[in-house]
Amino acid sequence: MVRYLIDVNLPYRFALWAGDDFIHSRDLGERWSDSQLWSYARENSLVIVSKETDFSDRALISHPPPWVVHIRYGNMKMRDFHGLIGRQWPTIMALSQKNRLVRVYDSSIEAIE
Repeated sequence: MVRYLIDVNLPYRFALWAGDDFIHSRDLGERWSDSQLWSYARENSLVIVSKETDFSDRALISHPPPWVVHIRYGNMKMRDFHGLIGRQWPTIMALSQKNRLVRVYDSSIEAIE
């Protein structure tokens, strides 16, 4: 089963990401650097979910990376974000099991092995 590390730039209280398969970076303590989160994800076999390009860029050049889900939505209301990610999440989960990078846009999802 895939487990996910949710980056600090994403909603903390969100029913979709509740449960044992999800760790929010806030729960790890004080604000960790991207390098610390990357190392933690690698050591614990977690997929990083983030809006930051730093993680997706790093996934493309590092081997073996922790895998990354890069959410690339534009600005939107939180209610719209919750609805959109909720509809896309089953596809994101399936793709994140097989691909090192999944880029999620409001109208499409792309995966890179």
